[in-house]
Amino acid sequence: MFFFSAVNHPGRGPGYATPLAAFKSGTREEIVYLPCIYRNTETKKPDYLATVDVDPRSSTYSQVIHRLPMPYVGDELHHSGWNACSSCYDNCCRKRNRLVLPSLYSSRIYLVDVETNPRRPALAKVIEPEEVISKTGLSNPHTTHCLGNGDIMISAIGDGEGGGKGGFILLHGENKNNDLKGNWEASGDAAPFGYDFWYQPYHNVLISSGWGAPRALMGGFDPEDIKKGEYSQSLHVWDWTTHKRIQDIDLGPDGIMPLEIRFLHDPISTEGFVGAAFSSNIIRFFKTDDGKYATEKVIDIPAKKVEGWFYPEMPSLITDILLSLDDKYLYFSNWVHGDIRQYDVTDTSNPRLVGQIFLGGSITTDSGVKVLEDKELTSQPEPLYMNGKRVAGGPQMIQLSLDGKRLYVTTSLYSGWDKQFYPDMVKQGSVMLQIDVNTATGGLTLNKDFLVDFGNEPEGPVLAHEIRYPGGDCSSDIWMTHTAKL
Repeated sequence: MFFFSAVNHPGRGPGYATPLAAFKSGTREEIVYLPCIYRNTETKKPDYLATVDVDPRSSTYSQVIHRLPMPYVGDELHHSGWNACSSCYDNCCRKRNRLVLPSLYSSRIYLVDVETNPRRPALAKVIEPEEVISKTGLSNPHTTHCLGNGDIMISAIGDGEGGGKGGFILLHGENKNNDLKGNWEASGDAAPFGYDFWYQPYHNVLISSGWGAPRALMGGFDPEDIKKGEYSQSLHVWDWTTHKRIQDIDLGPDGIMPLEIRFLHDPISTEGFVGAAFSSNIIRFFKTDDGKYATEKVIDIPAKKVEGWFYPEMPSLITDILLSLDDKYLYFSNWVHGDIRQYDVTDTSNPRLVGQIFLGGSITTDSGVKVLEDKELTSQPEPLYMNGKRVAGGPQMIQLSLDGKRLYVTTSLYSGWDKQFYPDMVKQGSVMLQIDVNTATGGLTLNKDFLVDFGNEPEGPVLAHEIRYPGGDCSSDIWMTHTAKL
């Protein structure tokens, strides 16, 4: 699918020259970073950043080896991102040395030094919510991406008063403090909702997705809020140069709650996928001959008719998606149904299911939920036990190794929704698992030698969320230049 050289030129900036250079690098992850959340649990302590050893040669394999607590209680750390990535590959002045930790609830932004001692990160800077809101009119920051010019951009989902607002916070890349710079979007062009984003400078475009208004989603999920218009069902297309919002794509009922959005990694690509969580669909977006973007539903996960659950129909709730660096496989998690799926997307309009694994969820045989009608399964899956402990929750955040052979999984979505859908997980703590991937023909197998049980943390059970590798990964690195221009 790619037309790239796999050469990784030494002496330049962070990351790799091309996605395939990363894919073929032979670099294996040894540690990962995860935000760990205490908000909505019984422990009234600050959230922290955990460092986990994922090197099977190590004596501390699959253990938390360091914890960096934040200075405040109740932040709700969520997603994280880098101050520099492969988008800065041609800039030898840039280094991937700070992990950016936005707080979804408090709107505070932390920057963490991961260069001085990668196994023991240290807090480098705090940007207080008052500064974020007063300088940008935005709140509830979510996704972080570095830009090719060195600046750091963070999407926001709120307006500071509980309403939805899809804008972008910029941090300076050229000064060591990474001070708050202002807004990226042109004045008055913020979208009604915000969540995730991906950019393709080769085609002068950024596309963003939307979750919902903070006043609706922060306390828990109520489907009535969808009818009230408190959740998104649109994608937003932006001109990369002018920062203007130039197109809104209404996904309709097939696209309620479009969350994680992924262009193909190939920087000349004009297409990608977004997971519509509540509608439980994968939507393909693509550029048309007239220069605009269009969408089509390419994967539909049927809801299950059930009794003994909150509602008579149970959506799968697609909560995270990613693409392998060779753009061959699409992976996503069905947090409520409890499975992870692997699709061959060589033909992007016709994904082909090649791997599936159940890791808990809400329809296990011991869940108390009875499935009355299921268009996919003939029986309810068994619960997952690891080291004699039943795993609570369902697969949620996923991260793939550079070579595509290992898929890491955590089970917490967001503490307010965890408390509603999986109260046992909030009491017991979430887990981190590892799936072995068949990259030749497809297939997913649980690695039973790997388990990080966040129920055993020193301050009490905690909810671990998104996974980041120090050297970059499938969902944080963006490539800027086609090989022909290298």
